[in-house]
Amino acid sequence: MQTQPNSLPSQELPVRVLNGWLMLLVNLTVLAIGVWLVIASILALEQRGLAFPVGQFVGGLLLIGLAVLLFTGHFTLQPNQARVLILFGAYKGTERTSGFHWANPFYSRGSRISLRAHNFNTEKLKVNDKRGNPIEIAAVVVWRVNDTAQACFDVEDYEQYVSVQSESAVRHLASSYAYDQGEENEFTLRSSADEVAGALKTELQARLAKAGVLVEESRITHLAYAPEIAQAMLRRQQAEAVIAARQKIVHGAVSMVEMALHELSEKGVVKLDEDRRAAMVSNLLVVLCAESEVTPVVNTGTLYT
Repeated sequence: MQTQPNSLPSQELPVRVLNGWLMLLVNLTVLAIGVWLVIASILALEQRGLAFPVGQFVGGLLLIGLAVLLFTGHFTLQPNQARVLILFGAYKGTERTSGFHWANPFYSRGSRISLRAHNFNTEKLKVNDKRGNPIEIAAVVVWRVNDTAQACFDVEDYEQYVSVQSESAVRHLASSYAYDQGEENEFTLRSSADEVAGALKTELQARLAKAGVLVEESRITHLAYAPEIAQAMLRRQQAEAVIAARQKIVHGAVSMVEMALHELSEKGVVKLDEDRRAAMVSNLLVVLCAESEVTPVVNTGTLYT
């Protein structure tokens, strides 16, 4: 019967290692005993004329070989570093404590993993936003390895995995939001930076959890329209800004004219019929809404001439 491959995620396990300095003393002692046995065997043959002690000589060589083998079990770890220990292809655990350590010499200790925070800056990606407008977008991702077993065994190259998945997440994010001018209460890439950053972090964490990676922060670093439509979109934004400014000017002018007419009528300064009231409103609006200064015309006659 054919067995199915194990698809469950790996899980980091603690491993017990010995103090490196203590084992260094033991290793030196074993080496010294082995050297002494070899030298004593040679001296017994040359100086005393005794029969060559083959057993003692071979025992000394074995102790020297054992000491050399034990020396290979030493390794060091810096702060925020970990080492994955593998024995003949079987995962035995991960050591995270910094310092000088000793472990089984037959452990494969080539997998040294940094637990420090990493910055990854995506390239400027050209994608279409939710409305189909081509835009350029880039982001920075702050991440660190959280589970060394998953980082080593569940993906081929966890750093390359972070790179590819980050770019994929940024592309998906850009296509899920409009650059600007979204619908009412809709988040946009330009005006909702915190909400967009939160959504990017959530998606990245879901993608990178398989590699045992923890996403600490993600933020958009570059956002712009693509060059082929940048000028057209700039003119549109300028037109929208002019329209919005005009709306405020007109609203303020109407309020000022209404206030002026109300004050004149209430205080009885002058009585105006409908035609003169309309003319006064028209003149005041021209003065208040004009872009350039208005040159007044002084009427030296009566109000109705």
